[in-house]
Amino acid sequence: MRMRKKKNLIPRMEKASAVLAGDPTSLRGRWLEEYPGYKELHIELGCGKGAFTAGMAAEHGDILFAAMERVPDAMVVAMEKAAQSGLENVRFIDADAVHAGEIFADGEAERIYINFCDPWPGKKRAKRRLTAPAFLSIYAAILKKDGEIWFKTDNTDLFEWSLATFKECGWTCSDITRDLHADGPCGIMTDYEMKFYSEGKPICRFTAKKAGERS
Repeated sequence: MRMRKKKNLIPRMEKASAVLAGDPTSLRGRWLEEYPGYKELHIELGCGKGAFTAGMAAEHGDILFAAMERVPDAMVVAMEKAAQSGLENVRFIDADAVHAGEIFADGEAERIYINFCDPWPGKKRAKRRLTAPAFLSIYAAILKKDGEIWFKTDNTDLFEWSLATFKECGWTCSDITRDLHADGPCGIMTDYEMKFYSEGKPICRFTAKKAGERS
């Protein structure tokens, strides 16, 4: 579903610009140097309207969160949430995940979150999924030695395909569940996730360690 165009998008983004990384490629390799005082850098791919972003940042004040989003009309809502909450450990990036390697250096991040990404149904479009092999190569470079990816989705076909793809690419998968909230709410939810949970729709989740790493 295409997001409705936000009114006064540019003025709204300018008003919340304190949480925007205006030139993220210039920060490649020095995110924690530019924003000192944080022990780790975590990246969220496709932050949407930012419920997960804001929740995680509020709960983990010692971690710097870099949230990427390719749809400015969604990202401006996330920026406003973070700015209004006074969160200083979040920076938003107006870019597609395919450019992550241009924004983050090798071994720079401790963790990557991929929440409810576009399933891109059909074999011809599978390469566009954020869990496709080409993307996994980018993530493997960006992550530290013991770095992890946390993946969540409501799409069971995407989940099974992603799980198989990670394993085929040599990643170690754990914490695998096909009904994350079976015993009640678990962890910080995204906007989509809260909606799905209220509808009783099961959420799938797994954690993956980069290729060649073992726990």
